[in-house]
Amino acid sequence: MKILVTGACGQLGMSLRSVLPESTVYTDVTPEAPRYLDITDPGAVRSLVAREKLDCIVNCAAYTNVEAAEDNFDLAEKLNAKAVENLSVAMKEVDGLLVHISTDYVFGAEPYNRPCREDQKGTPTGVYGLTKLHGEQAVLSSAVRHIIIRTSWLYSEYGKNFVKTMLRLTEEKPSLKVVFDQVGTPTYAGDLAAAIGTIVSSCPERSGIYHYSNEGVCSWYDFAKSIAAYAGHTACDIQPCHSDEFPSKVQRPAYSVLDKSKIKEHFGLRIPHWADSLQRCLRSLSAQ
Repeated sequence: MKILVTGACGQLGMSLRSVLPESTVYTDVTPEAPRYLDITDPGAVRSLVAREKLDCIVNCAAYTNVEAAEDNFDLAEKLNAKAVENLSVAMKEVDGLLVHISTDYVFGAEPYNRPCREDQKGTPTGVYGLTKLHGEQAVLSSAVRHIIIRTSWLYSEYGKNFVKTMLRLTEEKPSLKVVFDQVGTPTYAGDLAAAIGTIVSSCPERSGIYHYSNEGVCSWYDFAKSIAAYAGHTACDIQPCHSDEFPSKVQRPAYSVLDKSKIKEHFGLRIPHWADSLQRCLRSLSAQ
């Protein structure tokens, strides 16, 4: 199977490099990308699909700046929805598979108190979640063979993320406030990459939407406390606070725990607990 990974310089794209076959093509829209591909250009996408004889695209590309998206709807829509439509149409034309990465931010406006299921109505609270939902809808409308994976609270050894920020702040600062009224599940990009590798290698014929995060539930405060404890940054006094103590343009989901029963059953996955995966990531970072 010949695979293309878009958004290859992001956390998940980098993590996929050790999982997917050597023949995989990696593209991005950043200067440091191994290969450039403008996924907002349908002609460029079709051309690459034909030239490389692609069987599968794993779309990790997205406009992910949640705050900035509130002031940049057109750009977020272009990258999170229109570009996804281009990828969908191109793979539909060659009867290929599109694996599209989505987000827990498609939920949030309803006061959920149980893990979100795949068939639950999307109720995004901001531009980022709305445009990602539009991307999902573009995939479904195209009738391409697809696997849509919603994930949450992604972190890794690569780029900027909450884990690396907390490692720095808890080492530098004597005290820190972290919100405790937003609850979800962290996802180690290495684990998600491994799951994608398993899914792609199974050559699924059935399309569907699936949820993937690590097991367990925590708040951002709990997550930060664990990061500091595992790293030995015990001198920093981390205190819980409410979200309204950090004014924001966007309302983030207060509860976005994802139900993963479907992906575990369909693909035989065993998903690690978030605390175990966090420790593996921290060990990897310390070895760098």
